[in-house]
Amino acid sequence: MQTATVVLDELAPAGYQDVARVAHGARFELSPAVWQRIGAARRIVDAIVADGVKAYGINTGLGALSEVVLSGEQLGQLSRRTLQSHACGLGATLDVAETRAIMCAQIINYSRGHSGISAPVVRQLLDFLNLGLTPVVPMQGSVGYLTHMAHVGLALIGLGEVRMHGRILPASEALAAAGLAPVALGAKDGLSLVNGLPCMTGLLSLALEQARRLACWADLIGAMSFEALRGQLSAFDEEAMLQKPYPGQLRVAANLRALLDGSEVLRCGQGIRTQDALSLRSMPQIHGAAREQIAHAERLIQIELQSANDNPLVFGDEHNYRVISQANPHGEAMAMAATTLSVAVAELGGVSERRIDRLVNPHVSGLPPFLIAESGVNSGLMIVQYAAASLVAENKMLAQPMVLDNYITSALQEDHLSLGTPATLHLLRILNNVQKVLAIEYITAAQGLHFHPGMELGRGTRLALDHLRTKVAPLLEDRIVAHDIMLADCLLADRAQLPRFEAALGRTL
Repeated sequence: MQTATVVLDELAPAGYQDVARVAHGARFELSPAVWQRIGAARRIVDAIVADGVKAYGINTGLGALSEVVLSGEQLGQLSRRTLQSHACGLGATLDVAETRAIMCAQIINYSRGHSGISAPVVRQLLDFLNLGLTPVVPMQGSVGYLTHMAHVGLALIGLGEVRMHGRILPASEALAAAGLAPVALGAKDGLSLVNGLPCMTGLLSLALEQARRLACWADLIGAMSFEALRGQLSAFDEEAMLQKPYPGQLRVAANLRALLDGSEVLRCGQGIRTQDALSLRSMPQIHGAAREQIAHAERLIQIELQSANDNPLVFGDEHNYRVISQANPHGEAMAMAATTLSVAVAELGGVSERRIDRLVNPHVSGLPPFLIAESGVNSGLMIVQYAAASLVAENKMLAQPMVLDNYITSALQEDHLSLGTPATLHLLRILNNVQKVLAIEYITAAQGLHFHPGMELGRGTRLALDHLRTKVAPLLEDRIVAHDIMLADCLLADRAQLPRFEAALGRTL
C-alpha cells in the first residue's frame, strides 16, 4: 500500500497533491522544525493553564458553555468527553482514502504551531496513518467540521472502531495489535481534534485531484467523439481562440488540436457541414470554463492548507503569549470552493451526455442507429444514453449550493454555518457520477470510431482507443453493457494512467 513518503517541512508547505498521496497510502512524516513548532505551541497552553488565564476551550466549556470555567482534572475530562459528545456521525462510512485525507489535513493544521495540541496526540495520528489504522467515520451528521473529526479522535483514545488490514475492529483491539496504547488527552486536545477545517480541506484535496484528472479525460474523450462525428476543425482554430484568451479555453483548444493531429477521418470530413453542434464545437469554451473554476478552487484549497484554522489560536511563547478567540474554523471559503467545483464538474458531465446522444442518434450522427451494425435485433448503445442522462440529472440536484442554507446551533452561539462538509460530500458523489458519464462516452465514442475502418485516427485519439480496447472490445452484438461501463470507469479511476498517457503523447493535458 505505501509507495512513498511525504515529509512536511517548513520550507515546503503541503499542497493538495501531498494530501492525496497520503490518502492513497504514502507515509507521512514531520521535520524536526515542525515538531519544534508543535511543542512550542503546547508550552503556551500549559502556561495558560498554570497561570489560570481564562481561555476558550482550554479551561472553559465549549460553544454556548464557554463561560463555564474548569480546572485540574476537568481539563483532560473535557477533552475526552468532547470526543464522545461530538461523535454523532450517522449512515454509511467514509472510505479509507477519505478518512486518511482528513487525518493528513489535521496534522498539517497542527503543524502551523498555533493550535497547542499535545505532541503525543499528533504522533498517534501519524502512527495511525503509517501503520494502516483507519478510524471508521460515519459520513452524515456534520454542519461544518466537528462530527467526522470526533470519530477520528475517538479511535486515538481506544474508543470507536478502526479498519486494519481489511477488517473492522474495536479501536482498543486495533491499538493493541499495532503495539500502540490509547493516547492520554490534556487541556485543549479534545477541542483541537474536532476543531478547524481538516475535514473539508482533506476531502476537497481528493476532490480537486479527481476533478483535474477528469478535466483532462474530458478533453481526450471529447476529441474521440468529435472525430467519430467528423467535426469541423475550424472550431479550434488557434487564431480564433486567441480572440477569447481565457487560459482554460486556450489550453483545451490546444489539447484538442494535438489529440486530433493527423486524423484522416477529420481530413476527409472537412466541409460536410458549415459548423457542428455546440456540444462539439464549444468544447474549448465549456471545458475551458470548468478548468477556470477548478483553478480558482485550487487556489482557495492551497491557501486553506497553509492556514491555522483552530479556535482559539496561541501566539508568542510560554513567557509572553496571546490566546485569541476568532472564527478561522468557519468553512465559508471551502464551502464555496466545493460549490464552485460541483457546478464546474457537473457541466463536464452534462456536455458529455449531449455528445453521447449525438453519437447514438442516427438523425445527426451519420453512423448506424445506436452504433450497432445490425440494429433492430440489437439495441446497441441505445440505453447507455439513458444512464448518462440519469447521472446528469442527479448531479443537478447535488450541485445546489448548500452554503446558502443556514441553521442555528449551540443555543444561538453558532448562528451561521457553512455546511462545507456535506457540500464536499455531494461534490465527491458528483465527481464519481461524472466519471461514469465519461466512461459511457469513452465506450460510445470508441464504438463510433469503429465505423471508420482503415482510416488513420488522430495521434491522441488512437492512443486512447487502443487503451480502451485493452479492456473493452467493440460491440458487435448486444451484451451486458454495464460490465463495459464498469471497466471503462476503472480505467478513468486509475490515478497512474493519465501520466503514462501524457508521456506517450509527449504532452501535458
